[in-house]
Amino acid sequence: MGLFRSSEVVGIAESALEFALAASEETHPREYMGLLRGESASNLGLSESGTVLTEVLVIPGTESNQVSATVKTSQIANDLTAAGSIHSHPNGVLRPSDADLATFSKNQVHIIVGAPYGREDWQAFDTDGQPIDLPVLDVDPPEEDFFHFTQADIDEQLREEGDR
Repeated sequence: MGLFRSSEVVGIAESALEFALAASEETHPREYMGLLRGESASNLGLSESGTVLTEVLVIPGTESNQVSATVKTSQIANDLTAAGSIHSHPNGVLRPSDADLATFSKNQVHIIVGAPYGREDWQAFDTDGQPIDLPVLDVDPPEEDFFHFTQADIDEQLREEGDR
């Protein structure tokens, strides 16, 4: 993804939503929380412009109980692809609380998933806490290059070091 992402979130990848629903169910009866990473729609083969939420970022040190989840902001990576947040309400209520609204000012889309964590048990919201429609897209996020080198690069480096 480029340095600047489009200002419009156009959907969420089915795999990201399924991951969040499963993680929320596994964490139940405590709240689950994560951040959402976005990818340019054009990088996913879509003809429209904008950002697709493709991945749930799990933040180390997140603390949760039955009524809240708190992310340690010092553990959030400086990631320009972060585009939203996602958290669960174990009570099944798909409306933001006052505490939720206080955190909605960052990023564009905030998703709440609720018990029993089925395919329809979620709702997306804008920064003002108003419900929005967010299409679920059947896209495969591109493979990330975890390392920016290949085995051939390693072999070449070893040969160069051996010539010294």
